[in-house]
Amino acid sequence: MRFFAVLAGLSVAGCQSPPELKVDHGYVRLGTMPSRPSAGYFTIHGGTAATTLIAVNSPVAVRSELHESMTAGGMATMKPLGDLPIPAKSTTAFKPGGKHLMLFDMNPGIKPGRPITLTFTFSDGRRIDALVPTIAPGAPAPTVQD
Repeated sequence: MRFFAVLAGLSVAGCQSPPELKVDHGYVRLGTMPSRPSAGYFTIHGGTAATTLIAVNSPVAVRSELHESMTAGGMATMKPLGDLPIPAKSTTAFKPGGKHLMLFDMNPGIKPGRPITLTFTFSDGRRIDALVPTIAPGAPAPTVQD
């Protein structure tokens, strides 16, 4: 009986599909006022081949930029990222205090709880649309569910 259980486990493992380029665990923290940018967070999972993230846009923001926060000499700073390599089979997290998306001049009609679309554009021509929730400034991040 044990032999068949091991054989079944091996056959299932052999049937797993290769990793797929995908985005999950996304959300946008709205700015404290309409004149302040909102911040987007998400995780990118690399597929079978390396690619490069070249843009993330939303139809409800006039402009967007990829940034990274860091602390140097006791001072918090932020710099634009530009294009971001996504290695094959990798996980790249955009989270508070690190890499993040800045969304400028958001539509003032977007209120906490309303989902918005983020479009991820990669150098290999792929685009991924992700519907992500919005949260209020200071609100806890949404609970991640796998």
